[in-house]
Amino acid sequence: MWQELRVELEREGEEIVSNLLIELGAQGVAIEDTADYVDKEDLFGEIVPEKEQSDRITIVAYYPENFAIEDVKESLLERLKEVSDFLDPNTVRLEEQSLEEEDWADNWKKYYEPARITHDLTIVPSWTEYEATAGEKVIRLDPGMAFGTGTHPTTKMSLFALEQVLRGGERVLDVGTGSGVLSIASSLLGASEIHAYDLDEVAVRVAQENIDLNANTENITVQTGDLLRGVELEADVIVANILADILVYLTDDAYRLLKDEGYLIMSGIIADKLDMVLEAAYRAGFFLETQMTQGEWNALVLKKTQDISGVIGG
Repeated sequence: MWQELRVELEREGEEIVSNLLIELGAQGVAIEDTADYVDKEDLFGEIVPEKEQSDRITIVAYYPENFAIEDVKESLLERLKEVSDFLDPNTVRLEEQSLEEEDWADNWKKYYEPARITHDLTIVPSWTEYEATAGEKVIRLDPGMAFGTGTHPTTKMSLFALEQVLRGGERVLDVGTGSGVLSIASSLLGASEIHAYDLDEVAVRVAQENIDLNANTENITVQTGDLLRGVELEADVIVANILADILVYLTDDAYRLLKDEGYLIMSGIIADKLDMVLEAAYRAGFFLETQMTQGEWNALVLKKTQDISGVIGG
């Protein structure tokens, strides 16, 4: 048995509320948005219904039966007060219901479709037939009940950043791997060796299962780890798509492990935490090369270098 929490809100709050629901233990979220049906004749072979357009969307979050859903609702409303500059909590509507296990699977999967994320990378659900075009790199993913679909802005920007810095032959460390999507992408983009870490043993299992769905990913290893504590592997690229409050504890170890001219990619940074993360990175010795922004989310590409001519401010 699963619990479904439906959150109706203004469209601009999608990214913030989705992330808050995941932080509060949601095992997956799906978005119902009438804008998805604009100017589309069909959707992967399905007839698309006519929808009355609205500025409001619904985020559907799924919680295990043993979760105290009333506590989740109360915590969500409290957290929304912290971001009231971006979203008026009084405009948010909450509704809950129970679902059988099979209902969860059907409701969740219907929102998850192949998505071209970058110029080269496309994320495809493992249960979908998909024929790649020339040069297209396909990441097959089954996040199951524990993780998102890989299309959240923080993941998208991480994938863009990996595409930007990887040239082939690198050793990559993926911190907080989650579904394993960034490790799989690194392999497809030419990294020769990838080491993925997550504090959650469930994440380690799910990541390995997703890696096994993709061919030629034997160069990826996954293990339990608390950020980069105790890691002694020298790396060319380190990527971490986790919360800003955790990223600040990563920067010193990342600087220690990166080779000269190596890159640290950090994503999952909400706007009001950006300065905090940048300060930690600068303090560790990094220079900012690229900053990406999508909505209220930020991603940073930082470099360990003595040659600052190619970095921001250099």
